[in-house]
Amino acid sequence: MTVSTSTVAEAPSGPPAGTAISLRGLSKHFGEVRAVDGVDLDIADGEFFSMLGPSGSGKTTVLRLIAGFEQVTAGTIELAGEDVTGRAPFDRDVNTVFQDYALFPHMSVLDNVAYGLRVRGVKKAARRKQATEALGTVQLAHLADRRPGQLSGGQRQRIALARAIVVRPKVLLLDEPLGALDLKLREQMQVELKQLQRDLGITFVFVTHDQEEALTLSDRVAVFSDGKIVQLGTPREIYEHPTTEYVASFVGTSNIFDPAASQRLFGRDGTHALRPEKVALGAPGTTAAGDGVISAEGVISESIYLGTGHRIHVLLDDGTRLVVLEQSIGGRTRREQRGETVVATWSLDDLVPLA
Repeated sequence: MTVSTSTVAEAPSGPPAGTAISLRGLSKHFGEVRAVDGVDLDIADGEFFSMLGPSGSGKTTVLRLIAGFEQVTAGTIELAGEDVTGRAPFDRDVNTVFQDYALFPHMSVLDNVAYGLRVRGVKKAARRKQATEALGTVQLAHLADRRPGQLSGGQRQRIALARAIVVRPKVLLLDEPLGALDLKLREQMQVELKQLQRDLGITFVFVTHDQEEALTLSDRVAVFSDGKIVQLGTPREIYEHPTTEYVASFVGTSNIFDPAASQRLFGRDGTHALRPEKVALGAPGTTAAGDGVISAEGVISESIYLGTGHRIHVLLDDGTRLVVLEQSIGGRTRREQRGETVVATWSLDDLVPLA
């Protein structure tokens, strides 16, 4: 699998074998705005791939270009090795699930799911059978006769998925489909969505601004900024080894040490990131720096209870601000108080150098 942005001089000559989607030099301009700016990307068959970024980063525009809802300014789009750049949406073997689900309120659940088959000319008996099977896949066959307005948000989301998969597309595009759900239901649907993708073996391309969602669901993640991919990798690679300050700060929380702080605290050149859970706190005199361990004294400026632990803000004596995530072990954590003097320690191995 390969990826590059417009900063790379030469793109690969062609996609690797087993590639579901291949983008080369993909750009989309709206007037002077470069919404997508020279993206090269290959997505494998059967991969759960997420495009992660804030609003305006270009991720949704890339999805719409793949679907054919927008026309490219430059570049090419291949699906299973076939150039579809100029094709209409209905002439591409993809289907899209939107955040608002776009179900027909006057149709039954079964007719909603069967609609795509009806458009393709599948006969009534066959399409009802296939729609019922698709409903069974999302465990909602018992709701076939209801209308969308009689369903919960999670049920409507699954109906939209059933309608998308019933036509057996090679690629399923999902545009923040969980964004309208409450936290508990969203977490439940994340598990169900990942299991569904494994069962079907269809390539899923998932757009989200939720970092935890991308890390939870994906085989690989592309982090977008200003129309470009700034880092591509597995969820673990993205979280444990961010390459830039932007990725370190956007994906989760990081302590960023600028070059001056890096030299002052641990004698290294450049900018470094440190995840809050990698830092331990102790009382003065109870911890000591050893080989490869940094120790710095400071004062707690804020302690926030999270249920699973505390997020603690520490102002170090040199003026550096540090965020520490202290998890509850056995249901208990130390009772840090504002104004308390503590010693923060972390391993040099946990520091990530940033470009």
